[in-house]
Amino acid sequence: MKFQVESGWLTEARRVPSPHCNSRPEGSAVDLLVIHSISLPPGQYGGPYIDAFFLGQLDIDAHPYFSEIAALQVSAHILIDRDGVVTQYVPLNRRAWHAGKSEFKGRSNCNDFSIGIELEGLDTDVYTDAQYCALAEVSGAIMQAYPAIDVDRIASHSDIAPGRKLDPGPGFDWGRYLDELKQIS
Repeated sequence: MKFQVESGWLTEARRVPSPHCNSRPEGSAVDLLVIHSISLPPGQYGGPYIDAFFLGQLDIDAHPYFSEIAALQVSAHILIDRDGVVTQYVPLNRRAWHAGKSEFKGRSNCNDFSIGIELEGLDTDVYTDAQYCALAEVSGAIMQAYPAIDVDRIASHSDIAPGRKLDPGPGFDWGRYLDELKQIS
């Protein structure tokens, strides 16, 4: 497997530490993986804007949409861009601020017990081969480090925040992802 987890960080991932995180609650076991999607500006890929957003450094003059979101304090643990490049913003053992108001199987505040992975994309787009490959590799490494996460404990942002979020959307092929994950396990 390409990736390993060492002290909360994925080996082989680009590291861009975000301030938008904190300690998990005492005794909170990490047992959920949440798949998201993001593109900034919406529908545009590449560029420095996701990094800037997750670092709290988004230039509101760079695009009209940015003035709506620049004040938000948000970060996922990991981003996988369209080319399959993996960037990690928050150590996996810390709470990233990715899920917002959320619930999974009767437990609220999913940030407390989850790891968030963003795929660069829109909920209406399809994802790239490189993204599926990287997502399976990263998920496998996370599942090795956090054995309470199994395939039944992988959810979409829309699953944990229904009616509020749509990502990763109908363009995300769950069957393909789970098949690739099985192949590396």
